[in-house]
Amino acid sequence: MIEDGIQEEKDYEPQTICEHLQYLFALLQNSNRRYIDPSGFVKALGLDTGQQQDAQEFSKLFMSLLEDTLSKQKNPDVRNIVQQQFCGEYAYVTVCNQCGRESKLLSKFYELELNIQGHKQLTDCISEFLKEERLEGDNRYFCENCQSKQNATRKIRLLSLPCTLNLQLMRFVFDRQTGHKKKLNTYIGFSENLDMEPYVEHKGGSYVYELSAVLIHRGVSAYSGHYIAHVKDPQSGEWYKFNDEDIEKMEGKKLQLGIEEDLAEPSKSQTRKPKCGKGTHCSRNAYMLVYRLQTQEKPNTTVQVPAFLQELVDRDNSKFEEWCIEMAEMRKQSVDKGKAKHEEVKELYQRLPAGAEPYEFVSLEWLQKWLDESTPTKPIDNHACLCSHDKLHPDKISIMKRISEYAADIFYSRYGGGPRLTVKALCKECVVERCRVLRLKNQLNEDYKTVNNLLKATVKGNDGFWVGKSSLRSWRQLALEQLDEQDGDADQSNGKMNGNSLNKDESKEERKEEEEELNFNEDILCPHGELCISENERRLVSKEAWSKLQQYFPKAPEFPSYKECCSQCKILEREGEENEALHKMIANEQKTSLPNLFQDKNRPCLSNWPEDTDVLYIVSQFFVEEWRKFVRKPTRCSPVSSVGNSALLCPHGGLMFTFASMTKEDSKLIALIWPSEWQTIQKLFVVDHVIKITRTEVEDVHPSETQYISEPKLCPECREGLLCQQQRDLREYTQATIYVHKVVDNKKVMKDSAPELNVSSSETEEDKEEAKPDGEKDPDFNQSNGGTKRQKISHQNYIAYQKQVIRRSMRHRKVRGEKALLVSANQTLKELKIQIMHAFSVAPFDQNLSIDGKILSDDCATLGTLGVIPESVILLKADEPIADYAAMDDVMQVCMPEEGFKGTGLLGH
Repeated sequence: MIEDGIQEEKDYEPQTICEHLQYLFALLQNSNRRYIDPSGFVKALGLDTGQQQDAQEFSKLFMSLLEDTLSKQKNPDVRNIVQQQFCGEYAYVTVCNQCGRESKLLSKFYELELNIQGHKQLTDCISEFLKEERLEGDNRYFCENCQSKQNATRKIRLLSLPCTLNLQLMRFVFDRQTGHKKKLNTYIGFSENLDMEPYVEHKGGSYVYELSAVLIHRGVSAYSGHYIAHVKDPQSGEWYKFNDEDIEKMEGKKLQLGIEEDLAEPSKSQTRKPKCGKGTHCSRNAYMLVYRLQTQEKPNTTVQVPAFLQELVDRDNSKFEEWCIEMAEMRKQSVDKGKAKHEEVKELYQRLPAGAEPYEFVSLEWLQKWLDESTPTKPIDNHACLCSHDKLHPDKISIMKRISEYAADIFYSRYGGGPRLTVKALCKECVVERCRVLRLKNQLNEDYKTVNNLLKATVKGNDGFWVGKSSLRSWRQLALEQLDEQDGDADQSNGKMNGNSLNKDESKEERKEEEEELNFNEDILCPHGELCISENERRLVSKEAWSKLQQYFPKAPEFPSYKECCSQCKILEREGEENEALHKMIANEQKTSLPNLFQDKNRPCLSNWPEDTDVLYIVSQFFVEEWRKFVRKPTRCSPVSSVGNSALLCPHGGLMFTFASMTKEDSKLIALIWPSEWQTIQKLFVVDHVIKITRTEVEDVHPSETQYISEPKLCPECREGLLCQQQRDLREYTQATIYVHKVVDNKKVMKDSAPELNVSSSETEEDKEEAKPDGEKDPDFNQSNGGTKRQKISHQNYIAYQKQVIRRSMRHRKVRGEKALLVSANQTLKELKIQIMHAFSVAPFDQNLSIDGKILSDDCATLGTLGVIPESVILLKADEPIADYAAMDDVMQVCMPEEGFKGTGLLGH
């Protein structure tokens, strides 16, 4: 044990990793516990127990850490214990084929990493590890003797072997096709005795090893599973299985892998386990094999534990003993309570049934819990069976049990509770109400037939009554529900149901929903509470039929046949008809006055200015579109009353567009108007701002130049702000569409086999356009009848309007072979590559992406910073096709970098 550098303090607690390891070994040797919890050691290492790590990597790092820590000890036996037990030596030997010169490179090893792919036996794996390699062609060896590159051979020679030989079976390999690690679930045979003499350079020594430990990895994936260790006791020769806190001793001093070899393989084809001879084992889950050098003497594993450590162990043993005593006492109390309960049940069980003697009602649920000895008995609670009168509800008899008064007295004296329900507890009022409801339900069937016969007769004169057709179709169901509600109100009395208090919020919501449902004959009420004007929704019934219906619905609204319809609804109906006629007249007049604007014919163009005029007027294209909607469907849309040119101006009243932009990118935002059309528009609409472009000739220069002057003039500051806002919007988007082309030899091709996850629509704008509901007002126009006041338009409203137009003007039509993906500006390039992998079956490391000739390579950069904007087209070039995309089951582990043991004590942190 390590004693140097340890202060023997009275209240010593391990702090460093090595001290925790010391304490762990001391507990393993002298603890009274069945298993040892290594939480302190794990915490000192800084490991995350919720994350699976590679056992081989842990073994290497831990050995390195232990060796480095022990190298500072004064005692040479302690300082060199890792090298003496686990360190061997081999040499990389390279032999020149030309001159025969031999070059050696010595190296120490603590484990041998053996490739198992294509092998069935451990000895074959060792032979491959030591086999000779030819260095030819581009891989030739530079010989210092020949002073030139020569063909050569290279192999590994084992010079010395350690006492403990650690063999790592490389089950986890990198799959180039899928881009992630996979597990090789192939069987490997290994013997309990391993003779290493044929593999070492110096013969004649003792090189026979015996198997002492096997580490098993259960699971088909390299990213999940469970570790189980089989360890042999060197003194007794018995094998133990360590499965977390479950430690099991194997029978017959033999290694038994058992169910550790069962795998939940996704494929139906299961590889058969090969036959193993005596003293050999076959495993497809064995991950690490530990062999110990065979000696005649059995190793002495009992070591004198230092006093300060033994004190910690004794302290832990005392806590464990106290815990055992406490558990034993609790178990004894539980057994005593169980016996007492058993005697009580035995005593009362025969006296429970009520014969001719007085009886009481007790909750059946409570009796069942009383018979259950595993849980403590609570006081009797009969509240769930009470009605609104605080008596036994007749419908709750089925969940009660009739017991003798003698047994009831004992129960209430021992357990308390209540209320006590004697023979007189049954509620007479509820019984009478139940009989009344049943009688009404039986009568309902007869009345239903009677009403149906009465409805067949024709109503004469003014003796009839108006009833809603919907109410007539469902009156029987409404009556049943009404009767059930009356019965249900008794069940829910005092807010108690099945022993639980009803939630007040829930009951309020239920009542609100019930109030919102129409009652009988309320379907012919107008919004003003009078008879509706539509006769299609009601019919006349005879006085006899109405009297029958009134028996079930006494509060239903009554409308005799002579009752007039709602006068307010009649006025509104006439006004609606007049408004529709007025809208049609206005639409027809405006269509006749502006035929070319409506049909979009003979429109002027700034880039090809017409010769017959020097002035053109400008209105918002949005105004024109809204006006055309109204003219097409005047009964569905409200008329447009204002031009709303303020949407084209900044808050200072200046124009937001240059002449050049109105001929190009901003041409879809404006509509050009002929002077004759402008005169008509001024008559038909409210013009808030006049915007016009005037063409003038400058005669002072030769040749003469043409100038275009706008009124009002351009506002440079607001124009610059608008452009900046547009660029900012392009880089602050969410769920926008971009397009990806896969290219081969710089030609765009379609890969039909790849699924498309997110496809953007390529419909025309008119198909996507939705008509606004009647009466809905547009934010830029006052559309109230006869109104002339224009609504105030803010700069923010204009920006929002600009965003809408930007999306329209920049829309990219998806062509055949493109894949459309939904992305956000704050999304990283790595996340985009995952989406592309799903769409094109190309692994992220095989993707070469570019946009407008710029290579996209920074996986951590966001799409916004890389210049990817909505409707962008990204070119994808794949390094090589992926053959088996279905095997990429652990794609997230591929794309997310593995942290390993970064940040833990194994790396000195």
